[in-house]
Amino acid sequence: MRVEHAELSLKGGRETNQDRISVAVAEEAALLVVCDGMGGHAEGERAAEIAQRTITERFWQTPQPLLDPFGFLHLSLGAAHMGVVTLGLPLTLEQRPRATCALCLVQQGSAYWAHVGDSRVYHVRAGSVRERTRDHSHVELLVREGLINPGQVQNHPLRNFVESCLGGEPILPEMAMNPRRQLLHGDLLLVCTDGFWANLDENLIASAFDAADTPLRDTIAKLSDQALLNAGPLSDNTSVAVLRFLA
Repeated sequence: MRVEHAELSLKGGRETNQDRISVAVAEEAALLVVCDGMGGHAEGERAAEIAQRTITERFWQTPQPLLDPFGFLHLSLGAAHMGVVTLGLPLTLEQRPRATCALCLVQQGSAYWAHVGDSRVYHVRAGSVRERTRDHSHVELLVREGLINPGQVQNHPLRNFVESCLGGEPILPEMAMNPRRQLLHGDLLLVCTDGFWANLDENLIASAFDAADTPLRDTIAKLSDQALLNAGPLSDNTSVAVLRFLA
């Protein structure tokens, strides 16, 4: 399998970076993971770290290509959830650490992805967004129902109300998984936190990768800087990983 990839995580205007991101590339499979420790909850940084590490370690421990990609996504998110739950057991339910997560597996010319919360996966083809995940959030529901437009999301008073996450209660959270998606040469898979996507137009994200000769690292650096600029001095942590499928 031939791929190009890059990742970047910026602190933005926050005191600490509670995002964690990684790209794991083996001979026959690759995995992109992004986790965002939720603000307002204790140990958000450690929650994201535990979730990201748990999922990535399971990838390296699983023979590739994976025989059951959907089972891997489901079990990995479940293991990450229980890791974050365990971290928070000494605390009251309201104080327990939580995190959002998005992950994308690429193998045998196909992509499989899943997410919990409002971290996202984008599938970009020929300069446009072919598909993206739908957030587990109240404002996403309002957008789907046509009650607000995407441009109103960032300043909506319930912007940070996430309806599903890793951690908190032991019961498994709602997980969204996509069907298998066949990839074409040049397709891009991108995972990111809300500090990235919430401050960038979706068309801008997709079109930024049009120049195939521009290094992916340079492109995501430019987009991340623009996201921070658009967000202003109180910008959130901004994290993104991207993979270009070549063959």
